[in-house]
This record gives sequence, C-alpha cells and structure tokens, in this order.
Amino acid sequence: MFVAKRMTANPTTIHPNTTIADASEIMRTKKFRRLPVVDDSGKLLGIVTDRDLREVSPSPATTLSIFELNYLLAKMQVKDIMKRNVVTIGTDATIEEAALLMYNHKIGGLVVVGQDGRVAGIITETDIFKCFVDVMGLTEGKTRLTLVVPDHVGVLHDITGVFKKHGVSIGSLALHPGGDGEKELVIRADIADAKALLRDLAAAGYPVQHSVQIG
Repeated sequence: MFVAKRMTANPTTIHPNTTIADASEIMRTKKFRRLPVVDDSGKLLGIVTDRDLREVSPSPATTLSIFELNYLLAKMQVKDIMKRNVVTIGTDATIEEAALLMYNHKIGGLVVVGQDGRVAGIITETDIFKCFVDVMGLTEGKTRLTLVVPDHVGVLHDITGVFKKHGVSIGSLALHPGGDGEKELVIRADIADAKALLRDLAAAGYPVQHSVQIG
C-alpha cells in the first residue's frame, strides 16, 4: 500500500512570516501537532511542531507583563524557530517505508512531497496504525492462529495446502523472526471448523501454538 492512499491530502500549511501566536492558535483550534512551512508556490521550507512552540512560549516564572509577552509573540515569526532539515517522504513510497522512517528518526509524522517539491500531504503514526488494523483484517472477526515453524523451503506450501483442503481462504499471513532455525507464523482467516483444521495441521507436523478470535 502506498503513502498517497493513507495520507491526509492538502494539509494546512503556513508561511514563514506567520507569527508564533497565529501558528499556536491554528494548532490549538484544529488540534494539529505539526505544521509544514511553505513558500508562495507551496514548496516545503521547514516544519514547526507543537513542541517547538512550547519551547518558545513564556515560562510561568517570567517577570514580563502580559502586554510585553503578547508583543513579543506578535513579533516573533515561524521562520525564526522552524526546522529546515525536514524528514520527508514521496507520494509513491510505501507504508512500510514511511513506518521505518518514523521509527528510525523517532518522529510521529512525515510531510509527503510530490516530485515538484510541493507539499502533497501528511502521514502520521495514527495513519500507520489504522493501515495495520485494516491490512490485518482485525475488524472483520477473523481467527488468528500462531504456529512455530522451521525455517525451511516448502513450509508455507504445506500449510496453505491444509487450508485449501478445508476450503479456508487466508486473509493475511505474516512471518516473524524466531530462534534456533524457527519462525513464528501468524495466519488470520475465516475458519468455520477450527478443530478439524487444527487437527490436520498438527498431523502435517505444524501444530498450532495459539488460537484466538479477534474482532
């Protein structure tokens, strides 16, 4: 699945001359955590996050009056605090690439840019999470089976053959690293007669370690 299918398209952006006060108000009213900063053509210049704004907000211990604080905030502009080296991703990238970028950089969202450098959207950790739920079919009420299998050629062929015998269509399948030459295989499927399927998997040498209905 591609980022363009899951991102929030045409996100709210701000100009580098936007004041800190105005940027804070946009984030507060629209409940945003980040705002891309763009030029007049829509090309990305930087980004401002809610954390950046908190860091320049006055401390409760300040001796300045409310009028002095408002004056300073009204004068300070986004270009004074924005991050210019923005971690971005292209519209043709995959969800997996986006998730890995967020993981490696320890950030909660990415600005999505087109080939022309213009901001096309934003994808966040929430979007990635929703994608995971959809891809795994977690809301569809499938049965989740966990098997520990040897890391050998032909294992998936053997196991899917048992499912075919029972007329069960696999909704999703994932292999996770194990140890000692083994892997953890997770299968989600609509299973009418789980007992018979589990019995035949065990007979084929692949006993199910765990079974649960999700959704």
